[in-house]
Amino acid sequence: MQTPDLKNITTDKIHGYFLQDKKVELDVLRLDKIHPVISGNKWFKLKYHLDNFNAGNYEGIVTFGGAWSNHVLATACACYLQRINCIGIIRGESPGSPSATLYEAIKYGMELKFIPRQDYSRRKTDEFLESVKKEFPLYYIIPEGGAGPEGEKGAGEILQHIDRKNYTHIACAVGTGTMFNGIQNALSPDQQLTGIVVLKGWKDEKKTNGAKLICDYHFGGYAKFNAVLLDFMNDLFSSTGIPTDIVYTGKLAYAIFDMIKNNHFYPASKILIIHSGGLQGNASLQKGSLIF
Repeated sequence: MQTPDLKNITTDKIHGYFLQDKKVELDVLRLDKIHPVISGNKWFKLKYHLDNFNAGNYEGIVTFGGAWSNHVLATACACYLQRINCIGIIRGESPGSPSATLYEAIKYGMELKFIPRQDYSRRKTDEFLESVKKEFPLYYIIPEGGAGPEGEKGAGEILQHIDRKNYTHIACAVGTGTMFNGIQNALSPDQQLTGIVVLKGWKDEKKTNGAKLICDYHFGGYAKFNAVLLDFMNDLFSSTGIPTDIVYTGKLAYAIFDMIKNNHFYPASKILIIHSGGLQGNASLQKGSLIF
């Protein structure tokens, strides 16, 4: 694993947002740079699951995700590097040709099993998990997104790569909530965690230790986007050299800039955005939509 970069955003104007006018400081922890495939928070969320696998008498790993799942690809690559058999249970019927993500997972040796969306929606139930254990009796099961206590424990270690006392606010994207929960458990009481939810249907919520979930920036739902988001992502890259994705980090960055503009953060706030990787999701876009 490479050491992640810490990027300070000093540009005064990005997509019409003036940071200096608001008297806030903004850094980005670039976890996307720690590995070319096992990118961002995926490395951390897989760490203790892989430890459990190596400590047990397992023959392989089975996990879950959709056609553009960062987690599925990261798991496939991690298993390839450790010579572990792996199976991905994929949401939806088998397509005529796999997505770019699944194509890469296959190249790393992952065996794919497609199941109907209705069946996939039951993936957290005891009945469904028992059926997986019966079909793959000697396989270690990693939940979708690397969730669970193991994933949260690993995600909490993300903050070991920064000097936490330098920041009043930490911000991250929220999908399964694994990274959000892990970071929340590791924060000091005087620091605020802001989670930008990328799925539709959640409600704004205050958590313990001053943590907050913000649910107004999903752009229509998971992996949904529009021209406004793409324009922002392009402007952010032009100004800072930081690439983002349409599923998680683009929405996260847009949200934080918009919240700064609308005085959500008090003057002298020092904000850290956690770039959780996942850039491969942009491969689903029409060529030329992004400049990076």
